[in-house]
Amino acid sequence: MNRFALIIGAIAITGAVRAASPAGDSQIRARAGKSEIVITTAARLAGAIHSLTWDGQEFVNRADHGRELQSAGSFDNSPAANAETFNPTEAGSRRDGAGPGSTSRLLELVADGNHLHTRTQMAFWLAPGERSEGQLARNTGRLSEHLLTKDVRIGFGRWPQALDYHVTFTVPAQEAHVSAQFEALTGYMPPEFSAFWQFNPRTGKLEPLGDGPGEIKNPVVLATADGRHAMGIFSPPPVPEATAGPSYGRWRFAAAHVVKWNCVFREKNPAGIRSGDYSYHLLVPVGTLTDVESLLRDWTRAAAIPASPPR
Repeated sequence: MNRFALIIGAIAITGAVRAASPAGDSQIRARAGKSEIVITTAARLAGAIHSLTWDGQEFVNRADHGRELQSAGSFDNSPAANAETFNPTEAGSRRDGAGPGSTSRLLELVADGNHLHTRTQMAFWLAPGERSEGQLARNTGRLSEHLLTKDVRIGFGRWPQALDYHVTFTVPAQEAHVSAQFEALTGYMPPEFSAFWQFNPRTGKLEPLGDGPGEIKNPVVLATADGRHAMGIFSPPPVPEATAGPSYGRWRFAAAHVVKWNCVFREKNPAGIRSGDYSYHLLVPVGTLTDVESLLRDWTRAAAIPASPPR
C-alpha cells in the first residue's frame, strides 16, 4: 500500500493523522454546494496545499515550490533589498524548483475530516549567494528559523463554500527587524482563471479589475471567463493593532502560465518589531462567480463575523 493510502486508512481508523515526523501527504474534504471541496497537501511541499478541487476544476497551480496555496514572509525590505532576498516561504525554496523535495521542514500535520493543521519551519526562497533581480540574498542559511502554523477548515459558519483559514507566523527572538511584510495567503491558479475582479463593498457587487499588477484595498477574485469557477480572498475585521492591511494583490504571469492573488499585512517599528507570533484570519470563497460575489457580500455586510479560533 502506498503512503497516501496509508494516511487515508489512518483517517478512517482514528479520525486524525498525527506523526512525530509527518510525511506531508494528506487530504481533507467536505460538501460545498453542488460539489465537494477537496484539499490535498504534499510531502514534496512540506505539507503546503498543492491541490484544491471543486466541481471537477483544479484551482491551484503547483508547477514549482513558489506557487501553490501558501504563505510567506519578508523582512526589512527596501529598494536595495527586495522581498525575495530575505523571504521565508512555506512550500520551499527557489532551488527546489519542480523537484520532489522541499528545503522547508514539516514539523506537525493533522488532517481530520474538514480540518487541516500544519506547522512548518520555512525555507528561505533564495540560498546564500543567490540573487533576485540582481540583489544578493541577505540570509546566511537555506533553512530559516521562522515558523508558519496554519489551520484550515472547509466551511465557515453558515457558508459551506468557504475556507476558514488561520495563519500564524512566528518570528525568532534571535533576529532583529524593523519591518515585516506577511503574505498571509497567496493563491497561484491555472491560467484559465483569466478574469480578474474586485469586490466593491459599497455596492455589494464585483467589478472588472485590470491586470495591475499590485495591491488594492478591495477583495480580489479570479475566475474563469465563463464564470463557472472562481476563488477570492477576504480578511475579516478586526485587524491586529498597529498592523497595516489587509491589502489584496493580483498578478498575471503570461510567460509562466499562471495567475495569482494574495492578501498582505505589514508591521513596522523603527525601534524594532517584536519577535513571536503574528496571526491573521483569512476567508477564501470558492464556487461560481455568482457564489463568490454572494459570499463576499454577506461577509462585508455582516455586523460581526463569527469567531473560529484554531484548534
